[in-house]
Amino acid sequence: MTLTEFMTTLDSIIWGTPFLATLIGAGIIFVIVSKGFVFRHFGHVWKNTLGTVIKGGTQKEEKGKITPFQAVCVAVGGCVGTANISGVAASVALGGPGAVFWMWLWAFFAMTVKCCEATLGSYYRKSDGKGGYVGGSYYYLEEGIGRDKKWKIGYLLAWGFSIGFFAMFLSGSQASIIAESLNASYNVPMIPFVLAYSIFMMYIVWRGVPRIAGVLSKAVPIMCILYLIAGIIIILMNISIMPSVISSIFTNAFTGTAAVGGFAGVGVKTAMQAGISRAINSNEAGMGTSPMIHAAADTVHPVRQGLWGIMEVFIDTIIICSITALSVLCTGVWSNGTTSMTLALSAFEVSFGNFGIHFLNLMLCLFGLTTTAAAFAYYDAALRFMLKKCSKKVIETLSLIFKIVFPLPNIFIVVTMVYSGSDFTLYWAFVDVIIALPVFWNVIGLVILSPKFMELLKDYRARYLGIGKVNPDFKLFYETEPNDEAKAFNEKIKKEQASESC
Repeated sequence: MTLTEFMTTLDSIIWGTPFLATLIGAGIIFVIVSKGFVFRHFGHVWKNTLGTVIKGGTQKEEKGKITPFQAVCVAVGGCVGTANISGVAASVALGGPGAVFWMWLWAFFAMTVKCCEATLGSYYRKSDGKGGYVGGSYYYLEEGIGRDKKWKIGYLLAWGFSIGFFAMFLSGSQASIIAESLNASYNVPMIPFVLAYSIFMMYIVWRGVPRIAGVLSKAVPIMCILYLIAGIIIILMNISIMPSVISSIFTNAFTGTAAVGGFAGVGVKTAMQAGISRAINSNEAGMGTSPMIHAAADTVHPVRQGLWGIMEVFIDTIIICSITALSVLCTGVWSNGTTSMTLALSAFEVSFGNFGIHFLNLMLCLFGLTTTAAAFAYYDAALRFMLKKCSKKVIETLSLIFKIVFPLPNIFIVVTMVYSGSDFTLYWAFVDVIIALPVFWNVIGLVILSPKFMELLKDYRARYLGIGKVNPDFKLFYETEPNDEAKAFNEKIKKEQASESC
């Protein structure tokens, strides 16, 4: 058995029916406990996230802190990456059109799951001693379950998640996909490219999260809009066959896909596995990544930051991943026997010729850089959590060393693939296997903490949706103080309630 066959088999076992059923079951639980919040109040979500950006109402940046908009740019930058292009193309190549349905189904639940993650990450945040905040999945697992609920399993979950998540940096960060695409398109040598890419990434991450937030707040909106426009053009060029494409997505989700062209044919289980695993790898809902950056945002309410989590999944999967999937399907290249970036490049080349190849490579480089930069912020936060009992000097020294070590797996992966001749089936199988561990620990913790999410959601509904009575003494954050806007709101409510009582 070759290494590729071994990893593919292991991938299939880990992402088998029990694990997939657990993930979907958790998603159903969150939709139920939130009373369908995402869908009943999507207008409110839009108004208080992207609506504020469109109106130019983003929060003013303060020294040492990042704004909610910058936080979501880092978070979207983290999930909008090469997985949106090569990963989605690979899922269609592996699972057929039906994989897209399962990708959409997970996104339906994932919006609430990510809202919960971002909300809890913000609620259990801690002061960083410099005027800002730190937090994330390991904090709400340890503080929320270990301290708040006094369940010892919380500490196990926090450390299990932290170790599993930090190990993900060994899978590299986008460089191998970009190297493959540039090599296929322009015959750029893969090893020299990944060396140059690694040096450039070291420069970006050297100044830490504030530099990353500043870079991504400018790059993310531009790259998303450009890719969206190109994808819409491809769909419009093939609009006559879109009804049959949509029909095949729903039909093949429950019947499997017969062999056609270079496509070998698959069953329902393979389509489900390909769609859900790639969706999680792309939008990262349930993976526990974005709470690390959402916790750093200076927000008026934990749920208000959770709204941005909803929009992350909407932008990433419902819009960007769908654009890739529909482009690959409507151009008819999905069954040509290729996979990953080669398949995505085929769709854009068929539609735009050589310009399509140039454009997609540009988008791939931007997507890869933003994802890698955001990934560093996440891994560095996990490292600091695991070292929290060490001295400040030790933490800063090891964090500095990690800035140098961080790009090295990219180099190792590319060198290994060049000299072994392995294709990207091996790469995506390895990625699927390695993300399963943090997802497992995190989802268990989220289910345990769902009552706290319900409390925060109930308070938010009362404050900002007029559903229920506001309690001005409700504790908005576990340890940290609310910001001035939240304090002013509480004082206003107290005065109104005192006036009513008179």
